Amino acid sequence: QVQLVESGGGLVQAGGSLRLSCAASGRSFSANNIGWYRQAPGKQRELVARISGGGYTNYADSVKGRFTISRDEAKNTVYLQMNSLKPEDTAVYYCNFLFAASDWGQGTQVTVSS
Repeated sequence: QVQLVESGGGLVQAGGSLRLSCAASGRSFSANNIGWYRQAPGKQRELVARISGGGYTNYADSVKGRFTISRDEAKNTVYLQMNSLKPEDTAVYYCNFLFAASDWGQGTQVTVSS
């Protein structure tokens, strides 16, 4: 059974930084395409960052230049470094495989105050 566990969220002032982690059990992140998603209240879940099996990264325009996705294969963990946070980044953040997605984890709440 695949389990995704996100952590690292919290309350931060605008301009601050957070690093989110997503640990997987039961399935390897290695050589897979992984995405970080977020869902704000009343909005649909959106993909904000992705990393391919080969390490290629891609970002939504809203976070480009501020967020960085990375992967530690030894720890089977994916990270999202978030800098220069804005109030509009407030959301619950999730990770998942882009193809053959697993069940969603509980997510981690990020709240950015102005």
